[in-house]
Amino acid sequence: MDINRPANVSFFDFVGGVQLLQGEDTRTAIPVILIGICVSGAVGNLLILLIFIRDFRNGKGSEVKALLASLASTDLAILLLCAPVRALTYYKQTWTLGSFVCSTTDWFQHSCVVAKTLILAVTTRAKHTLVPSTAAGPLSSPTWIHGALAFIWIVSMMFPIPQMLFASLAPRGRDTICVSEMPKCASDFMSLFYKMYPTAAFVVPVIFTLAYYTKALHTAVNHAPNPQHQSKVTLLLLCLSGALGLMLLPEWGTFTWIRLGYNRPPVGLIIFAQVLLYACSSLSPVILMTMYDDVRQGLISIWFIATCRGTKPSTKCPNTEGNGAEVGANAVGNAVSKENEKNFPDVEHFWTGRRNTHVEEEQDPVPWEREEKML
Repeated sequence: MDINRPANVSFFDFVGGVQLLQGEDTRTAIPVILIGICVSGAVGNLLILLIFIRDFRNGKGSEVKALLASLASTDLAILLLCAPVRALTYYKQTWTLGSFVCSTTDWFQHSCVVAKTLILAVTTRAKHTLVPSTAAGPLSSPTWIHGALAFIWIVSMMFPIPQMLFASLAPRGRDTICVSEMPKCASDFMSLFYKMYPTAAFVVPVIFTLAYYTKALHTAVNHAPNPQHQSKVTLLLLCLSGALGLMLLPEWGTFTWIRLGYNRPPVGLIIFAQVLLYACSSLSPVILMTMYDDVRQGLISIWFIATCRGTKPSTKCPNTEGNGAEVGANAVGNAVSKENEKNFPDVEHFWTGRRNTHVEEEQDPVPWEREEKML
């Protein structure tokens, strides 16, 4: 990477991925890693969304599930709209997507990252119990969730507006690169902004969420009437918050370091921070599938539905309602009933043969009945 900061700007950074890297290994390996993370994470988040939509249709929704569905949607947007841009940039080593994408790609990614952090902070107010269906329909949810999500996205889109204002295309020989340059005339105000922005959008929400769920987990284990269920959900949210805080810390650290005008961090650290950002969006569905009982039951139900569609129409599908144990019991019961049905023809043949057996007259144990019939 051969680039120097211009003299009339206070900071200089690449937008949409590090460009002008030297070496074919980097050009090939990083896009492959990003595409693998993108595909696996997109599949996982789509499954999570399908499970939560199915739960709400069946009247099993809750406030936490509504917010976790929003979190999965945000992760899906990051993986499908932001990760491919970085993969293409690392492969081409120049910018080929035009000025509009150059101006909006970092702004949109930061909006999604801030929204994720704030959504997890809002889950501290959500209830883990079921939301009853009303006349508005089975997909209804409390009004405050809609208002909270609208407020979160408005704030999340306003915070990274400078990412859009300072991004522009710059010629570099025969190629074009996408960079973010802040003029020195705005350095005083933006220096204060870039100290407040990470603190308000990342540090404070993550610390608050981790502290809340740590205390809630201690309370649930020692004082809750149903500690097992409540502590499981609390531990799940604590793990999600901890994973988000740890995996986004390098990205926020390098972002703030560059914009405060310090020496540029190593390129390897910048690339590692960006990969961790997308890996965080792929890790969230894995945590939900391994730690959330309702998600595991939904996966079992989706599996039975998918396998039944591939069988013959005469084959009866197992009942997918209830928990995983009930589903397994239903499947075993169906198998036993099928085995019994296979034995019925042999039994029928046996009794038919018994009815058709001819009894000799001298061996007839009740000859008087036959004589009465003849008379």
